[in-house]
Amino acid sequence: MPIEEVEGGYKPSGDEAFMNQRQRDYFRRKLFAWKEDILRESQETLVALQKESENHPDLADRASSETGRSIELRARDRQRKLIAKIDAALERLDDGTYGYCEETGEPIGLKRLDARPIATLSVEAQERHERRERTHRES
Repeated sequence: MPIEEVEGGYKPSGDEAFMNQRQRDYFRRKLFAWKEDILRESQETLVALQKESENHPDLADRASSETGRSIELRARDRQRKLIAKIDAALERLDDGTYGYCEETGEPIGLKRLDARPIATLSVEAQERHERRERTHRES
C-alpha cells in the first residue's frame, strides 16, 4: 500500500509539532510498507533461485547462472541488513527517539526522514561522519 494513499495523501509538514502522533503514525506505516516490500521481493528471489537451481550442462551457462545467484545472494544480504535497520527505526518510534539525531539530539528533519526513514543522523552529523571516514581511509 503506497503511503500516499494512507490518510488521504497526508505528508508531514514543518507547520506542525515535530514527531507528533500523526507524523509517528506516518513513518511507522512507511517503514512497515518498506519492510513488507523487501520481504515480498526476497520471497520472489527465493522462488526464482529454486527454479534456477537446475544443472546446466554447458560450462558457460553454469558460470552465468552462478554469477547471477551470487549477485542475488549479495542483494538479499543487503536486504537483510536493511530490514534490521527498519526494525531499529520502528523501535526508536516506540521509545520516542525516532527522528532525532543520535549524535546531537536535534531533529533530523522531515525531508531527510521522508527520503531515508531509517536515518539516525542529521545531514550535518552525517557529513561529519563521512568526512571522518574519508580521513581514516586516506591515512
